[in-house]
Amino acid sequence: MSQISPQKPAVSSAQINLLQKYAPWLYAFWKFSRPHTIIGTSLSALGLYAIASATTSIPFAFSHLGVLLAAWLACLCGNVYIVGLNQLEDVEIDRINKPHLPVASGEFSRSQGWAIVLFTGALALLISLSSGWFLFGTVGISLAIGTAYSLPPIRLKRFPVWASLCIFTVRGVIVNLGLFLHFSQQLQGQGTITPAVWALTLFVLVFTFAIAIFKDIPDIDGDRQYNINTFTIRLGTKAVFNLSRWVLTTCYLGMVLAGLFNLAGVNSKFLIMTHLAALSLLWWRSFRVDLSDKVAIASFYQFIWKLFFLEYLVFPTAALFN
Repeated sequence: MSQISPQKPAVSSAQINLLQKYAPWLYAFWKFSRPHTIIGTSLSALGLYAIASATTSIPFAFSHLGVLLAAWLACLCGNVYIVGLNQLEDVEIDRINKPHLPVASGEFSRSQGWAIVLFTGALALLISLSSGWFLFGTVGISLAIGTAYSLPPIRLKRFPVWASLCIFTVRGVIVNLGLFLHFSQQLQGQGTITPAVWALTLFVLVFTFAIAIFKDIPDIDGDRQYNINTFTIRLGTKAVFNLSRWVLTTCYLGMVLAGLFNLAGVNSKFLIMTHLAALSLLWWRSFRVDLSDKVAIASFYQFIWKLFFLEYLVFPTAALFN
């Protein structure tokens, strides 16, 4: 659940054409939901469920799928609430930075946007409340932080440190620990955090910080015009780009070290090889970015999100292979 936003919809041109032709409202809603955050939320829920399953010897039951489905739906609804609220408060900025978004482009009116936001927020709380206190706490705290991030008079996104703190706290800490505690409690009757989940949480926490500071590079024009004081405006594009790259490098080297010290609950060899491969890919791709080209910067930002998605496939696999 996050308000981070890339520059283009994360769907193919063929899918876009079909949705625009046959289901324009659904296509607008798809953009409103910020597809990359939907993918990230879905993979984090599935990955944490897989890790929780790998740490228990309880036989599989179809009721367990209900546990996963309820958590996934609650998180998706919370995701739409957070990113939707951000769009409703950033219409003028988005008309400069992201004119394809439905409220900024006029595909959705403000009243339609508010109806979607209020409905999904209420649904997220209802589903999570009926599923367990760990899930309710996860969703409730995430929605509260998302509200403080976007909504006046607090509007923490105006301040770069607080804005980054909001983003990586939700993605890095609350989602990972909260969902794992929920799945652990539902599957084996007690909520406990394993060393592997602490390692994943630390990785995602630091990784999300890199995303949080990098996301403002393509948005520098609109942010400057509307006095959103980001790290990019303070430090410059090149400095933030390099800082993000080294932060991500630290994440991957940290996981390699965890594998070398035989992190409990995961296959160490698989963990080391996959993270070295991802690190190599990161540096190779970063050298191809032209910092004077906004399209190239936005493309690299989307690539970082793909690496984020990949972690929720790689790490649970390492746990299942253990």
